[in-house]
Amino acid sequence: MSRLWFDRGTLLLKGTIGTPYGKWDPRNNCYRVKACHYRDVLDFFKESSLCVEDAVLNLSVLEQLRGSIELRAYQNKALDQWVGAGKRGVLVLPTAAGKTFIALKAIDLLKVQTLIVVPTLDLLDQWRKRVRECLGVEAGVVGGGESVIKMVTVATYDSAYAQAAYLGNQFLLLVFDEVHHLASPGYMQIAEMFVAPYRMGLTATYERSDQRHNLLPLLVGDQVYSVSVEELTAGKHLSDYTYEKIAVELTDQEQHLYEANMAIFKNYLVSRKLVLKSAFDFRRFIMSTGRDPDARAALLARNKALKIAVNSEAKLDLLAEKLETYKTEKMLIFTLYNDLVYTISRRFLIPAVTYQTPREERREILTNFGNGKYRVIVTSQVLDEGVDVPDASVGIVLGGTGSKREFVQRLGRILRKKDGKTAKLVEIISKQTVEVNISRRRQPNEEKPNHVAQ
Repeated sequence: MSRLWFDRGTLLLKGTIGTPYGKWDPRNNCYRVKACHYRDVLDFFKESSLCVEDAVLNLSVLEQLRGSIELRAYQNKALDQWVGAGKRGVLVLPTAAGKTFIALKAIDLLKVQTLIVVPTLDLLDQWRKRVRECLGVEAGVVGGGESVIKMVTVATYDSAYAQAAYLGNQFLLLVFDEVHHLASPGYMQIAEMFVAPYRMGLTATYERSDQRHNLLPLLVGDQVYSVSVEELTAGKHLSDYTYEKIAVELTDQEQHLYEANMAIFKNYLVSRKLVLKSAFDFRRFIMSTGRDPDARAALLARNKALKIAVNSEAKLDLLAEKLETYKTEKMLIFTLYNDLVYTISRRFLIPAVTYQTPREERREILTNFGNGKYRVIVTSQVLDEGVDVPDASVGIVLGGTGSKREFVQRLGRILRKKDGKTAKLVEIISKQTVEVNISRRRQPNEEKPNHVAQ
């Protein structure tokens, strides 16, 4: 009889019969198989009418879940599609559409040991709270200095990756929140080193600019359900919203510095006969800066020019007006650079959240924002994923990348349903700068006649 067991993120198969999924390992005198093929190996032996001793799993004790989740029609459809696909696959729903509740319902349905993998500590705390509220149990936590395994456990991508060799045989269901992160070269090993046969990916934006999302069907399963913001707005499931883009002028000094730095960048491209038409072209240019001092100087000049455009004084003046206009509403202010976050925080006495903010301070700020003690938060990119405040209704964007995902996530932060609410997203850009094109690239639909206020 063959014997199958878990070994530091892989499976070892002892015996004379191999499988299509394994390779002979002469060091151990047996076959070695990627852990993610656990169910495939068992199916192979069953279909071949062969016996195998299964010593793979090391599962924690099951707890009695007390589920209290009622799904909306579109959420039930998403869950049914996932179940119909063999309890594997990716669900694509807008931010604020309740992806968390679909996953919690799936956990309650399967009632098996589950690992929920999240990108940030804020999301770790949020999922921990939801598990307690919706399933009636305390979640285990791996990340942020904690390491406690329970039937339902929440881990950061970093911690799941670092401890995959230890955790890989302790769960039967994996839930990947913001699953687009999983396709990165390091994190994809989480999916490969865990034996869990059941897998669910959650995201608002499936595609990645580097096309690595094409790996997700192998790691999690196919995209089995998708619904757009437009299908859920108009007051049904998400709040309706308006979108306003405002262009401001640089000061004479800012314009002079901006043009001087952009000239350095553009002259370099002309001298090397380079045309940057795509994200791939730009990544190739970035790579060249490690060996070409002139390329590095050109990149630094471009970055300085962008920083001038994003941090313009006119933006702060307009922000002051918007703070007064929306003085009775919950507001999130998004920027690209941390120094602008702190400038806004000092000038307007607004709590700031960046990657430098200690976890406990960040948790306190978000708690006070949720309970109304704080009405406004300013942040860079760390809250693009993770903040869950139903009554936040205004988003001010003072700068960002060209990522469509970033736009969708920031919009989603203010779309959570509340009676009588119309969310407002206001984007402030600097005229005649690279910000104009960056802003255009990040919007999934530039033409939004029902939602644009100019």
